[in-house]
Amino acid sequence: MCGFAGFVSPQGSGLTGNTLRRMGRAIAHRGPDADGVWVGGGLGVGLVHRRLAIQDRSPAGAQPMASASGRYVIAFNGEIYNFRQIRKDLEKGGCVFRGHSDTEVMLASIEAWGLEASLERFSGMFAFALVDTHKRRLVLARDRMGEKPLYYGWQGKTLLFGSELKALRVHPDWEGGIEPKALSLLLRHNVIPAPWSIHPGIFKLPPASLISFDLTSLASGQVPAPKRYWQLETCFGKRAEGTFEECSQQLESLLGDVIEDQMVSDVPLGAFLSGGIDSSTVVALMQSRASTPVRTFSIGFDEPGFNEAIHAAEVARHLGTQHTELYVKPADALHLVPQLPELYDEPFADSSQLPTFLVSQMTRKHVTVALSGDGGDELFCGYTRYQSVFNRWQNRFGAKSLGRKAASFLPEAFASRAIRAAVPSQRGRSHLAVAHRLQAERAMAKAGNISEFYRQSVSFWNGPECITQRFLEGVYGLNSTLPQDVPDNSMKTLMWRDLNWYLPDDILVKVDRSAMACSLETRIPMLDPKVVAFALSLPLSYNVKGGVGKQVLRSVLFRHVPQALVDRPKQGFAVPIGQWLRGPLRDWAESLLAPSVFRKQDFLDEEVVLAFWHEHLRGREDYSSELWGILMFLAWLERSFG
Repeated sequence: MCGFAGFVSPQGSGLTGNTLRRMGRAIAHRGPDADGVWVGGGLGVGLVHRRLAIQDRSPAGAQPMASASGRYVIAFNGEIYNFRQIRKDLEKGGCVFRGHSDTEVMLASIEAWGLEASLERFSGMFAFALVDTHKRRLVLARDRMGEKPLYYGWQGKTLLFGSELKALRVHPDWEGGIEPKALSLLLRHNVIPAPWSIHPGIFKLPPASLISFDLTSLASGQVPAPKRYWQLETCFGKRAEGTFEECSQQLESLLGDVIEDQMVSDVPLGAFLSGGIDSSTVVALMQSRASTPVRTFSIGFDEPGFNEAIHAAEVARHLGTQHTELYVKPADALHLVPQLPELYDEPFADSSQLPTFLVSQMTRKHVTVALSGDGGDELFCGYTRYQSVFNRWQNRFGAKSLGRKAASFLPEAFASRAIRAAVPSQRGRSHLAVAHRLQAERAMAKAGNISEFYRQSVSFWNGPECITQRFLEGVYGLNSTLPQDVPDNSMKTLMWRDLNWYLPDDILVKVDRSAMACSLETRIPMLDPKVVAFALSLPLSYNVKGGVGKQVLRSVLFRHVPQALVDRPKQGFAVPIGQWLRGPLRDWAESLLAPSVFRKQDFLDEEVVLAFWHEHLRGREDYSSELWGILMFLAWLERSFG
């Protein structure tokens, strides 16, 4: 796990090692062990790499790395878990290796079989920049599920790319700015989904994609369309064979093998343990294949309803792991919150970012690699919202939905105008809250398919135009065209949507930035391509029974852990952010809601924002989710333009 950056200057000006090193220093947290620079002066391209040494910690694993022939040069972030098998295949063909890193195997594979054939073989998490010095091309690529980040885009006459935006910002040609489409999506979902970033002209490469730049004819502003090298939707078109019990046993064997591969490390390794189904399954299978107690880590809160640490401790005791826990106080969050814009580079407002960073920070004091249970909800239909949204979609014209049906006849801008009209009166719940709910009802009533109904259901602001004065929305994972292989108007539709936006744009961003800020590598076994393909081939009935999801995953876990220890309502990795905003975080929030901050931007309507803030403070409604996205934008604005 590392970080990299680079740039292309078609005119060849400004291509210096000093600029590259400054870009590398900006992401030194991703790789504190070493750095390296490569300058291809004749090609107008340069690379910088920051190394967190996990495999082959010798100089033979240093990057940027050239292939044996010198044709290819790569800067790579991630891990290729099956590189040993690929190496054996290459050695049979006569390939000789200098070291033992997966990076060298990647380069040898690309030389022997070509880039796209190699991508089909690679099983892991990765983002990389590859320079083909013979064909004079730069290729950027990202792993299948989007575990590792990759930004790219033009700033002036320079093409920039890298693992994090902070590396791009230190380049002399950086222009910055705010992308209205990104802000509108932030208000809707509290994250900025790919391909958008907060800055105009800078994009996130989507998962399972590559983009190729011809360095011979590259012109300023030219951005080819990304190309997908793997299609997630094909996994939905297959059907697993066997009974429920047979599939459960097959899943245990498959996931166990993947976990065993991911436990290979030259540095100390452990796992996050929340006490829920997903993390408990990963830890149980780790412990079943380990010769010593696995190191596990969890985080807790004193606030009732938010503490899963007690459940994690019970699971850890049963499995016999070496367990460490940390209880978070409001003061811990208060100290961390001002750092969030620096950690995430762009506004990011999933409030579970707070405990995720704190548990990563604690974990890094003991190990360098941690396995995580992320992905289980999306792959095994675990979110309760799937069943809820599906039922509401099916019953949308029933008697209980008459209000929504009536709302569908309202003019497009009526709900937004209703919110604005309610603001000056400040008569409380009867006006502002009703208008806010009316907006949501209208948006769902107008939905023509379950995908749009779901998009509106998971939106915090169903009509961002009520609060932003420059409302624009682009295409992303929740409003893109549904592929033919994905069942329409079913819960599998919702799973596919989340795998294309919520998982890569929220969950995996949160985990990557939090862990890498602490120089901690995270590995996610459930996102192995073999596990993904198997999980999505299962009949829905193998996952959902009596409104409860992840049935097949539960059956695996219950062979190792008593059902009573883990079978309880899902809490998620939530924090009491609503209470904290009325208490220890109130002064911080109100400093961002000051008129002087609003004057630094012309996007948000100050009067509307403050109306919702005052309603939240009064305790009439909990608007913490809606407000957290706004506060994260304003905090980022202060850091960037303060």
